[in-house]
Amino acid sequence: MLPPVLIASLAASLALAERSFVLDAPAEVVATVSAACHGCDWGRRGHEAAALELRVDGRYSQHLLLTRGEGPAAYRVALGRLTAGPHRLQAVHDLRRSARHARDAEIRELAVVAFDPTTREGRELAHAPVLEARPNSVAKFTDVPLAMWVETESLGTGATRLRYSVVFSNEDGGTPPDRLMATWGRLTDIEYVYGVEVDGSGRIVSAEYQGPEHRLLPFSGRREAGHPVLHVKTDNNMVSDRGKTTLRLAPAAMPFDLTGTSREAVMDALPWTYAVSAREARREGRIDARARPGSKKVPDPRRFATVEACAATRDATIAFSVAVRDANGTTVWFDSDGGRPAFRIGRRATEFPNGCFRGAVALPAGTRCDQLAALRFRAFTRIAGKHEPRLPPGSGRARLRAVNAVFLLGVNDEPGPSQFSWRGDLELPMEGPPVELRIHSGAGVGPSLSHTPPGAAAPSRAPIDSIVTAR
Repeated sequence: MLPPVLIASLAASLALAERSFVLDAPAEVVATVSAACHGCDWGRRGHEAAALELRVDGRYSQHLLLTRGEGPAAYRVALGRLTAGPHRLQAVHDLRRSARHARDAEIRELAVVAFDPTTREGRELAHAPVLEARPNSVAKFTDVPLAMWVETESLGTGATRLRYSVVFSNEDGGTPPDRLMATWGRLTDIEYVYGVEVDGSGRIVSAEYQGPEHRLLPFSGRREAGHPVLHVKTDNNMVSDRGKTTLRLAPAAMPFDLTGTSREAVMDALPWTYAVSAREARREGRIDARARPGSKKVPDPRRFATVEACAATRDATIAFSVAVRDANGTTVWFDSDGGRPAFRIGRRATEFPNGCFRGAVALPAGTRCDQLAALRFRAFTRIAGKHEPRLPPGSGRARLRAVNAVFLLGVNDEPGPSQFSWRGDLELPMEGPPVELRIHSGAGVGPSLSHTPPGAAAPSRAPIDSIVTAR
């Protein structure tokens, strides 16, 4: 007869798949877990996700939540630095941490790729952090890290700076959903979590993390085979280099170049992140058809037009409006800030040097892409902080340099094709009349963009019909 403790252990987990592999040399290893989760629905209580426990050579590596519904879907995770020789990866269904009705997980494939730590991608993986989940997020299936990316900057003389950021499915604290959509154009939480500078020989010169209250602090915590361990501490997903062991999550860091675009472009490359976030917001009661700016809720995310633009600003914030042509041919404008200064878009140049930003505005239910008629951009002098001298009206500066994309979400909550793009240089008068860009509906395909919201093999982007300053 099996001992009672062993019986309980077997009842709480179920081995699903394993993969043996051999490394010729030490390597950073990434696994792709292709899994189905029958009956799973991230937007439905009790059905959110199955939890998998991944083990390497019989030792705990991390957990993986199957957030993407029934699937199958591919989840890319980092196994860290492994030694040369034979290894074994196991995926075990952790029934205790799975949703009550999400108990039928199926592994379709376990694929493993090894990266030489001396190559660029190997170095990017070698310094990537692993995350200990916030304790109050695990049982609630909330604020899950969906993706991690890394930006690489050459500092000369062989030195390199690596910056790691994470897309969380939502944030339970911090910016409320209505302001988040207006000023960031998304319901996810995107946070810079860790940065490291290494010299030409790969030695760490300095390292930092983003702690509570968005403070950048020197990292002095624990590393595992070179990987910093970060603990998600706050309800708006700030981290610490100290904390208790909880449930470990390690999405594999993917390299991404944000030149000329906003960091939300990472989500465009992973369009399923929009869908997971929207489903979580619905489950948590953050969606209300009657929501208005200031209610801390939003209407259906599929009603929003998302705009990505780039501007050079100094002591300025920006708001935009989208014009919709109704069935009678009447043009109606919808303002992203809802008349609220706090809902205007401001970016710190030290954190967002390229000046690219996103925002979103709710349109009438059922609005089609071909009804989008025009955009307007307004600029306002930034409201000074508590310990700053007051900034007089008109003292800010703003120039619009580009509109990268305008898109709606589809019925699946994922981005549709962009409808519009523009490049130029227009001054936005402070507290003055808006600058208007007219969209010529139904025109041919416009210039190609470096990062375009997915949704069609050949996105249609209508060119500008004219540029005017509204009276």
